[in-house]
Amino acid sequence: MGLWLGKSPLILASQSSARKLLLANAGLEFTAVTADIDERGIQAASKLSSPRETGLLLAREKAKAVSAQHSGSYVIGADQTLALGDRLFNKPAGRDQALAQLRELAGNSHELNSAVAVAHDGKIVFEDVAVARMTMRAMTDAELSAYLDAAGDAVTTSVGAYQLEGLGIHLFERVEGDHFTILGLPLLPLLAFLRRERLVAV
Repeated sequence: MGLWLGKSPLILASQSSARKLLLANAGLEFTAVTADIDERGIQAASKLSSPRETGLLLAREKAKAVSAQHSGSYVIGADQTLALGDRLFNKPAGRDQALAQLRELAGNSHELNSAVAVAHDGKIVFEDVAVARMTMRAMTDAELSAYLDAAGDAVTTSVGAYQLEGLGIHLFERVEGDHFTILGLPLLPLLAFLRRERLVAV
């Protein structure tokens, strides 16, 4: 018997392997459905500059878009933004952009804002944002190139061009924040919400 008590299946509005693994490891049965939204278009139209609010907006929109097609289900939307001071980063389009981002991040501290929103029948019923502070070590272009060669296309799948759970760990000298936030899903607040709603067995 699984832990999920909801009458309809739990849905994750994401194909992120890290988020799927976090939910699976927590013993939750779910279906992953891609949210078909124009993230950059929504971000531009919102005119938001706050990394926190931007992440929350995109998490909400993903959850609502999938929820509209799955009546009765609880749908989890999530988004992560990276801010270096006032500058907001997006996923790099390719190796050259990844190298440019890493050059800016190297030797500095940046913040990861991980947002989660849950929609039910098209309405947001829960949201939260958690923050992690990441300090990247100073690196030469030769070191950055060696990292990019080893990481390959994976650098284009995450904001900041790294995955801390993989080769990206080599880039850092200090990490402040919980593991779940860094991987893109504030899991503890999410589970607390599901317990309050009597949707999980523990």
